[in-house]
Amino acid sequence: MQPFLTLVRRELGMCYVSLIGYVIVAAMQFLLGLSFIIVLQALVNKPFDVPVTEAFFNNGLFWLVMLLAPPIITMRSFATEKSSGTYETLMTTPVGDAQVVLAKFTGALLFFMSAWLPLLAYPFLLKRFSVDLAQVDTGALGGTCVGIFLFGTLYTALGCFASSLTRNQIIAAMNAFVLGLGLFLLGYLTHILPPKPGWQSAILQHVSMVDHMKDFTRGVVDTRPVVFYLSLTGLFLFLTLKVVESRRWK
Repeated sequence: MQPFLTLVRRELGMCYVSLIGYVIVAAMQFLLGLSFIIVLQALVNKPFDVPVTEAFFNNGLFWLVMLLAPPIITMRSFATEKSSGTYETLMTTPVGDAQVVLAKFTGALLFFMSAWLPLLAYPFLLKRFSVDLAQVDTGALGGTCVGIFLFGTLYTALGCFASSLTRNQIIAAMNAFVLGLGLFLLGYLTHILPPKPGWQSAILQHVSMVDHMKDFTRGVVDTRPVVFYLSLTGLFLFLTLKVVESRRWK
């Protein structure tokens, strides 16, 4: 357990000590703050029948952050180790391959989630400076946090897998972004194509991240999307582990 925690601290240190970590956090907060302002301007003096969380977390800037941030955070996980020559040193230390993969995944996920912490203040600031606004729906806020965490686990695992395939950070980030965008657009087809009965339509609805996020922002946490995201996260971590183990076959 101690080697695992040491590796996690090492990964977090790479994010918080370097300038790129603070640039990522600043960029995320800028885009999310801009999204918050746009939503408020759209809703000012107008009645609306959806929670503020749903209006805020279901727009283009939110999905832009969700699709771009994890690839940039995870692109250094394995690619930097390989390009700098520390990969061989790391893998010859008395730690298992699974510990290395899980530590890099955990460190990147913790940093990703920490970058979202300022958003917890948004609903309370809105309540504080608004007139006749209802109480903050803690259920919707909690469901939103669960949704962001599940999306983060999937895209972080995907980013670690992409980083393990190459020595170049830019290529790793581009591969992770393309794969993540593909998963997003696969579910988005339900909003583009006309609905048709059949198993194809049912599968597309099951993998629709937009629909999942709508449920989460309403405070509805269904076990089906939870299993879906955790299963894909486990799959990409397994693939990452096999890529790391493949060095023994060469």
